[in-house]
Amino acid sequence: MQKKGAIGIFDSGYGGLTILKEIVQILPEYNYIYLGDNARAPYGSRSFDTVYRYTWEAVQWFFEQGCTLVILACNTASAKALRTIQQNNLPLLNDKHKRVLGVIRPTAEVIGNYTNSKHIGILGTTGTIQSNSYLLEIEKFFPSVNVYQQACPLWVPLIENNEHLTKGADYFVKKYIDQLMEQSANIDTLLLACTHYPLLLDKISNHTPADIKIITQGNIVALSLKDYLQRHPAIEELCIKNQTIQFYTTDNAALFNTQAAIFWNNKIESKQINLSAF
Repeated sequence: MQKKGAIGIFDSGYGGLTILKEIVQILPEYNYIYLGDNARAPYGSRSFDTVYRYTWEAVQWFFEQGCTLVILACNTASAKALRTIQQNNLPLLNDKHKRVLGVIRPTAEVIGNYTNSKHIGILGTTGTIQSNSYLLEIEKFFPSVNVYQQACPLWVPLIENNEHLTKGADYFVKKYIDQLMEQSANIDTLLLACTHYPLLLDKISNHTPADIKIITQGNIVALSLKDYLQRHPAIEELCIKNQTIQFYTTDNAALFNTQAAIFWNNKIESKQINLSAF
């Protein structure tokens, strides 16, 4: 008999907590395990091969914890590792119940519904932007939409060093938004394609024209997961429903607890684990 387990939520660091928070609001009945690979973060500037290797190690760890379903709540991991894991690794496990999902496809499936001008701006890490994953995915669902991209390499370090609320952060927020808006005067929708960026939402709003919609991913991914579980009852039945959340990090747990509270808006108690065995 197939064992039941929690739903796994993975991120290179803390940003995935903004996704988990929205998922728990919409699907509070399930058990969740969150893992942040903080010891090897950030992923945004790393190569495809390195991100794939780190992400696959984490996914294997989740499977060892009994998780059947793992969500890559990280745009960089979704862009650089998800397809290889789905196409190459999972088939070798010979277990049809093990699934790994990302955050790019569910976002691409709906983002075109927000724009009237059919001009969308994407703000993301260097890795996500260079992968062109959003360009490719949005093209599948909204071929008439024009997509413009801007890498924001300093935003994640600002957030993870708790400098994102300072006046100094405004310079870098405005810099990248201005560079994006220079690509098209018709952009009417901005997608924050990194799970860290909601923590910069106020500053982003301050430096963006008031008539432009700013879209975060948390609610989109949560609703997509709800729909996925409804469409895949065999997978849903393997998800435990005891309303528990466990937090893990590959770095110092005390540091994770302090930093993660900024994203979670509540106290967190985590455990440190080592992915080297995977």
